[in-house]
Amino acid sequence: MAREPNEDTDAFITEVCWHYFVNEMTQAEIARMLDVTRLRINQAIQRAKVEGLVKIQIESPFLPRIDLQESLKEALGIERAVVCPVNPDGYDYHRPVGAALAAFITERLSVSPWRSFGVSWGLTLDSAIRKLPRGSFPDLEVISILGGTAQGSSFNSFGIASGFAGVLGAHYSVLTAPIYLSEGIDRDLFLSQYALKEHFEKFEKLDAVLLTCSNVSQKSFLVEHGLPKEITPEGLVEAGAIGDVLGHFLDKDGNSVSVDVDQRTIGMPLEQVFAVPEKIMAAAGAHKVGIIKAACRKGLVDTLVTDDMTGRLLLEQAESDIAFID
Repeated sequence: MAREPNEDTDAFITEVCWHYFVNEMTQAEIARMLDVTRLRINQAIQRAKVEGLVKIQIESPFLPRIDLQESLKEALGIERAVVCPVNPDGYDYHRPVGAALAAFITERLSVSPWRSFGVSWGLTLDSAIRKLPRGSFPDLEVISILGGTAQGSSFNSFGIASGFAGVLGAHYSVLTAPIYLSEGIDRDLFLSQYALKEHFEKFEKLDAVLLTCSNVSQKSFLVEHGLPKEITPEGLVEAGAIGDVLGHFLDKDGNSVSVDVDQRTIGMPLEQVFAVPEKIMAAAGAHKVGIIKAACRKGLVDTLVTDDMTGRLLLEQAESDIAFID
């Protein structure tokens, strides 16, 4: 029997609007999922429009999944967790999390005097760019912190840095280098080139970084298209890798599994990431649970932006870890 309170909360209305406008579900689908009438869903959407909650993006301090967010903060040892609802039947872990990241960035830029922030690359960050409202931050610099690949130009190093800068009215600096050097090239000599040296110096003054991650499987664009021929996914898994952050492959404790890969990676060193004031990771999907947990517990993440399905899986794994220790 559908539940019908006298008045809906802002959190409920926000969740309905998120499913309707971001996840593109029908009113009937939302009603079935939330166990309410279609009329109530329609009324929630109309109220949101009247009260100005919904414009081009959803604006509300009342994000759903508050309990889940608090539980994730405690379980992962992070400062913030931003959890967005997803459509479990048509699961898309890029678009909703990208929209949640866009809302979070908009909020942070309104209260934080960021002068520069570093960006990794990937489909989730590309989705965030598409949801960001246009701004004017002429004193802000968007800096790419990871080299690129020959494929995936729209969500690669140049596309992400220029995309964020274009929407935000900022300027940008692109790391014009491959993500991995060819075998035999001296990394220090390569980075001694003036343009690259100048770019890497900017990493020391970043106010924030936007990170992504993935596992070691064909679901990872980096594994599928970016690895040098001499480095195989099987070899990385054998060495204990569960995923990568900024091209560095890490084990379940967040430690690098390959000195060879590290010495060929062109991007911001993980040691520098620890010193950045705001470390934001946007990631979701069951295949990323292990690497998300490892990155958070290693200290590479202050704020995690994810979805409710991934959030619950993260908590289940954290509880399993505790039970195993006990």
